[in-house]
Amino acid sequence: MPPARLFKPRYSENFRCIGPACEDSCCEQWTVYVDQSAFEKLQSVPAGPLRTLIDANVLRTSPEADLPGGTASAFAQIRMADDAKCPLLSTEGLCRIHQEQGESHLPHMCATYPRAVYSVQGEIEKALALSCPEAARQVLLDPHLPVSLAEDRESPASNVGMSGSNPWQPHFWPVRDFALTLVRNRALPLWQRLFLLDLFSRRLDAIAPGDLDQQVPALLSGFTIAIHSGSLLPGMQALAVDHAKQLDLVLRLAGMLLKRSNLRPRFIECIQAFTNGLGDGPANTFESLTARYEEAHDRYFAPFFLRHPHILENYLINTIFRCRFPFGSEWARNGAVPSMSRESALLIAQFALMKGLLIGVSGFHRETFSADHVVHTVQAASKHFDHHLDFLSGAHASLVEKGLDGPKGLVILLRNEESVELQPAAPSLQPSMHALSRSQDVPLKAPSSVAWPMASVE
Repeated sequence: MPPARLFKPRYSENFRCIGPACEDSCCEQWTVYVDQSAFEKLQSVPAGPLRTLIDANVLRTSPEADLPGGTASAFAQIRMADDAKCPLLSTEGLCRIHQEQGESHLPHMCATYPRAVYSVQGEIEKALALSCPEAARQVLLDPHLPVSLAEDRESPASNVGMSGSNPWQPHFWPVRDFALTLVRNRALPLWQRLFLLDLFSRRLDAIAPGDLDQQVPALLSGFTIAIHSGSLLPGMQALAVDHAKQLDLVLRLAGMLLKRSNLRPRFIECIQAFTNGLGDGPANTFESLTARYEEAHDRYFAPFFLRHPHILENYLINTIFRCRFPFGSEWARNGAVPSMSRESALLIAQFALMKGLLIGVSGFHRETFSADHVVHTVQAASKHFDHHLDFLSGAHASLVEKGLDGPKGLVILLRNEESVELQPAAPSLQPSMHALSRSQDVPLKAPSSVAWPMASVE
């Protein structure tokens, strides 16, 4: 029987769309696909003004097109009006399908967004897409994000929602609970938490399928006791800081997809604030940009997040839920063999990009840098990158090309001066590492059979 899970993303249950008050509506400047079931329901709408709009603007996609989620999920597409807004909106900015036919007639994309709905082991979970401004505010700014201990301590049903028998299934919840607990462990600077998470993911990758039932609990136990004892700190402190390489990759990642024709105004504002914060101009050198990057981090970025440590933690927590870290979306959908190290590299790349953008933006706003600027940056960047299927593969290729996909390379993306990174204790809902270990019936000792993390960081 799989262990009972600790954490559930309860915060998604509290989301409420603010409709026409939204500053970056999902009903404009976006490709909206219509699934086959919704398309067939829309064909049953009685004759009238709404049906006329549906017939003119809900159009079948080409069966030969390379569509996200397959042809059933993208059976048709809403043709946007000349002003890039959905033609099915009322003059008040509300959805006419929802008003006149009810939620049951909405395309799946419209009915669920910004909720990222997925099933693991037969359990439905919902994270939030931070490309929605209201979702970004709700996730990032809540100092007590509802990621509570599960009130229902039931064990998830096994072998449900996944093709065939997958040996990793019983270990999904304990592994993810460990990742979430580690991210919230403010006894360590945030870069160290992510570095340890990467080492943990690589150790998982090295376990043979036949040894999972023995080795996964042993690995959880070993990392738990080592983190609690502080035995890993000297090795991590010796790892190098390299702001130039960090900025170089941030610039590469930020430049991805910039040649697309559908750049949105909010993302352009974000990039302009980022580049202006670094003093970008024809007279600048990469060395001067790096110096401004370091200054922006030390003077504006780090002091702000010292006062608000929950913001970056909440960003990571939501990403872990949304991406089914460290197993990945494909594993959750069809039982594909997980690559924990790749998922870890992608998590760190996404975090490094967002942190780098925020450093530049803080350098632009300086003493007035605020939570509103954080929400604007994260939301605009998420809307630009998270919904392009080729971004993550391109980001991973850039890591490999620059030799930054190994632990030493990834720490370059994560580490700045950490003297200002140590944070006050997390809220009391955070279980201790020892409590986590006990909840999983893992012995609190480091078995000699487990290769120990700091033995090698290559």
